[in-house]
This record gives sequence, C-alpha cells and structure tokens, in this order.
Amino acid sequence: MNFANAPEARSGTGKSVAVMAALPQELRGCFGLQTETHLAGRVFGECTVGAHRVVSALSGMGKVSAALTATLLIDHFDAGWLIFLGVAGGLAPTVQRHDVVVATDLLHHDLDASPLLPRFQVPGLGTARMATDASLSERLYQAASHHLHTSSAGNSTRHPKVRTVHRGLIVSGDQFIRNPDVRSELRKTCPDALAVEMEGAAVAQVCASFNIPFAVLRTISDDANDEAAGDFQAFVEEVAGPYSAGILEHFLSRL
Repeated sequence: MNFANAPEARSGTGKSVAVMAALPQELRGCFGLQTETHLAGRVFGECTVGAHRVVSALSGMGKVSAALTATLLIDHFDAGWLIFLGVAGGLAPTVQRHDVVVATDLLHHDLDASPLLPRFQVPGLGTARMATDASLSERLYQAASHHLHTSSAGNSTRHPKVRTVHRGLIVSGDQFIRNPDVRSELRKTCPDALAVEMEGAAVAQVCASFNIPFAVLRTISDDANDEAAGDFQAFVEEVAGPYSAGILEHFLSRL
C-alpha cells in the first residue's frame, strides 16, 4: 500500500486520522479531546488537529483487543489511515532503551499453523510479514528523528536527548517477554526483528484486510529480559507519553 496514492488516505475525503495505543500513558497529553464516544467497552476521543479529524483510542493489551479496536476505528469512525504508538522490548543488539523503532513490517511470532501453512504465515493473506505504508512510515520516521534531536525534555541521563530511530521488523505475540531464554529463541526464529510487543501485527492484519494505510512506532522500554517488568512500569509512566505526544504533534503538523 502506498499512502501517497491511496484515495481513502487523502486529506479532504472526510476520512479521519486514527491514532491507537494500548495503554493510557502512551497517549497521555497527545490531544485536547472535544468529544468522546463509548463503544464496545472502549472510549474513542475525537478532535480536530489543523485540517484533520483525529480519532484516538486505547485498545488495551493483546492482539484481540487491538484488532477489535482497529476494526471499530476503520468501520465505525471511518479511519482513512491509522497510526499505532506505544512501547516495546528491544530484541536486536543495536536497539537500546529509549530508542525508537518505526516498523517496516509486522509479524505474529506466536502464529504457527504448520504443516498446513508455513510458520508465521497469516491464513488468508498468503504472507507472514505485513508491510506498513512506506510513505506514512517515512513521515513518522522523520517526525521521530526531529523530536528526539530537538526535544528539551531529554536533558538528563534518565531522559537522554539524542537517541536512535530505527526502521525494521517488529514482532507481536500475546505474551509479555521477560524470560531471557524466550528472548533468545525469538532472536533465533526472527533474526532481523528489532523489537517485540503485543499488538502491532494484529493491527497490521486488520489494516491489510481493509486496505487501510498504517504505521507503527514503538519506543524501547526494556530489553525483553528478566528486568523487563520493572523497566516497563517506570518507562510508560515517565517517558512513553511525552515521546508519543512530541512525535505525534510534529507528524500531524506537517501533513
């Protein structure tokens, strides 16, 4: 899918910009919401940013919750394209805490229908890897790079000012990875994966089914090891929200 050429994604068609996260800390401070809609146990907030109607939603953790929320954003709120923001555990040695990863592809690391299908392949899609929209992801990458290099919020050791923005594969599964052995196995089976989380591939699958351009951005909160739980809790409270808000503000202002 190409964001620049997708008619549903063009400004002026009446389609909304959808922004998702799993947890409230990951979207805290992003929007001054004007209206709220309660649907299927979720709260959908709507506002106007520049010329764009923006609908934001918290999915909760896990792939089923993320898929349900993405479907509602597309079907009920007429999303023309979708951005997912949040945190993830780092897998690649080059990816460090506080870095940002913009996905080029998403994969379900816990999907295995073999021998009926190759491992990781999504039934009905004919592929294991679901590509993000190239143009949309490039804009998100540029917004993240700008924010991480200019934000005045990152002037301490705890909040380093300049971090690295990576592009590559993100893998998803319905488990919080904190076992070093599980992390090592993931690195063997998905050697080019940069990060692991619990929602992105489900969102990718829904967007692929609806032919909706999408992008996924993750800030690295931990190393997916036995210290992950403690790192994660502190990180989502102190870093994830400000990062997401700054990146999203820059992204939307330049559409």
